[in-house]
Amino acid sequence: MISSLRLEDETVRYCALAPALAAHGKSVETYPYVIRVLLENLLRHRAWGRAVTARDVQALLDWQACISADLPLHVARVILPDSSGVPVLQDLAALRDAVRRGGGDPTRVDTRIPVDLIVDHSLQVDHWGDESAADANLAREFERNAERYRFLKWAQQAYGGLRVYPPGTGIIHQVNLEHIAPVVCREARADGVWAYPDFVIGGDSHTPMVNALGVLGWGVGGIDAEAALLGQAYTFPVPRVIGVRLRGAVRAPASTTDAALLITQTLRKVGVAGCAVEFFGPAVAELTVPDRATMANMAPEYGATCGFFPIDAQTLAYLRTTGRDPEHVARVEAYARANGLWRDAQSPTPDYSQIVEIDLDTALPSVAGPRRPQDRMVLGEVGRDFTERLSRPLADGGFAAPARETVEGLGHGSVVLAAITSCTNTSNPGVMLAAGLVARKALERGLQPPAWVKRSLAPGSRTVTRYLEDAGLLEPLQRLGFHLIGYGCTTCGGKSGPLDAQVAAEIQSRELVVAAVLSGNRNFEGRIHKLIRANYIGAPPMVVLYALAGRVDIDLQTQPVGTDAAGQPVYMQDIWPTPEELADVMPRAARREIFIESYRDKAGGDARWEALQAPGGALFPWDAASTYLIEPPFFDPEAAGDLEQLTEQLQGSRVLAAFGDSLTTDHISPGGEIPEDTPAGAYLMQAGVAPRD
Repeated sequence: MISSLRLEDETVRYCALAPALAAHGKSVETYPYVIRVLLENLLRHRAWGRAVTARDVQALLDWQACISADLPLHVARVILPDSSGVPVLQDLAALRDAVRRGGGDPTRVDTRIPVDLIVDHSLQVDHWGDESAADANLAREFERNAERYRFLKWAQQAYGGLRVYPPGTGIIHQVNLEHIAPVVCREARADGVWAYPDFVIGGDSHTPMVNALGVLGWGVGGIDAEAALLGQAYTFPVPRVIGVRLRGAVRAPASTTDAALLITQTLRKVGVAGCAVEFFGPAVAELTVPDRATMANMAPEYGATCGFFPIDAQTLAYLRTTGRDPEHVARVEAYARANGLWRDAQSPTPDYSQIVEIDLDTALPSVAGPRRPQDRMVLGEVGRDFTERLSRPLADGGFAAPARETVEGLGHGSVVLAAITSCTNTSNPGVMLAAGLVARKALERGLQPPAWVKRSLAPGSRTVTRYLEDAGLLEPLQRLGFHLIGYGCTTCGGKSGPLDAQVAAEIQSRELVVAAVLSGNRNFEGRIHKLIRANYIGAPPMVVLYALAGRVDIDLQTQPVGTDAAGQPVYMQDIWPTPEELADVMPRAARREIFIESYRDKAGGDARWEALQAPGGALFPWDAASTYLIEPPFFDPEAAGDLEQLTEQLQGSRVLAAFGDSLTTDHISPGGEIPEDTPAGAYLMQAGVAPRD
């Protein structure tokens, strides 16, 4: 049913959910908000003449009885990192070539909906430990990726709906949250101006971070993204919707990160794979959007398709803080209230497939590891767990390590990498400012991390360094060695860069089981660094704490982090920020002008991006000698015959290997360094690619 809504400056049309459901004898209040957004999508596109049948709509009207029924959805936009975005655009470029060969107009192959590509997955921590690190890493990034970036710059001028954010802008999900996501879309059509919910799919698994803003979205594969951006329907099964009732509050000294790890552990045990998670309950209203973002970001880690927070007053507050236009914020509120997509304390609890209870009061300072993000441990358990795993066989979750040596300095359990990284936490001012406060208080006691700890600060946007600097907390982090190394997805995505050569040599020669501590979302074995077997994820202040301690085989609740200049032990509680100290600096991160200026000003890589020479025109000139950008063969007439014979060629195929749970792409094809002694490394060296590249 189509209705109209009068706003201050215009009247918009929208697909009204309540009347549509009432016509079938149903109440909108009983439907989870995730289902409401999906239903609106079907009803609106059916009204717009898309191939959506009455049967499709009925599957959502009776969603509890139609789990797994396929839905023909049409997303509002697509968002991509460069890692998965380049292959998507390569396919489109090859399709244009095929259309030209067939005598058609290649420019008709174009994006049909908005597509944002953020170049954030190619930054590596090659340089660290001084104020020149960020610029040096950016320069190295352009050296390594010049061919890819020329292709992206070509694509930027070739495709009408594509917007490319150059290197140095930030991490895709934080940029989406702070700047890109409209929450409610406005579209001028022949029959008037329409308003409808933002709905995004992304080429990265942590796209659900934007669920914190009331935007439905999740990560998909490249083929799904390609189909969607070409205007095709995206097929998605009706999900079970798990309602997670949050109660209580996160109490100091715990942080939002600790709550997110608790949620991840709990939902993994429940089993929410393939489900949509929707948060509700008395605690939700007090959670800010950055707090929610930390929890929603980890949806892939707890196994869900999404971790959704419906639109409410916190949504509007965040939109205002991050510099969104006031008229647009008013549109978001008016539309959400009019169409049953607004939630407040009076909103009834929808009929969920299942309800899971989580008490945030039970969140305690913790980390997850050493191999999986759902393996949460409170601080008192970490040292004991690591020690027990050292000699335990690999099959039993251990490290099968040689006997511990009784020597001072680098040894089993030493932290050799400490990274404040990843949009999971760098989008949250509360934990970032807390890290700065720990650094300042540690310096006041004369503490410094051991020399073997590689330290880095890689925020998800330039807003972070702005408010840290305004609060006087960027300098303390730098003085502890946490210098800015750039803005992008680094250590969390496997691009931690090299360790100090002497440290690496000692790890290898002594077969040491060393550790990394990072504020990321994934810690699978082989992901963070090939020499680091124990990886722990935790809040940014926890990263600083473990860097100061220099080891993980320690109980930070009872043992000192270090010793001050007077020889006195310094404990966690001595340098951990109080709620009052944190409250005093939090306003620094809520200044609207920081966000406006950060996204208005050019990113650090803009000058290099503008200077980059790229081809123009509608068709990309492929280089047959390239070791990276190869024209996809799917539309090649010579290869078509081989593809047609594929069915016959696959007759009699068999399984090569069957694996148990927790096998990840990090075991198969790590996203970081390509070692020289691998087949890929040998191929590249034979092609003339130097190991440093």
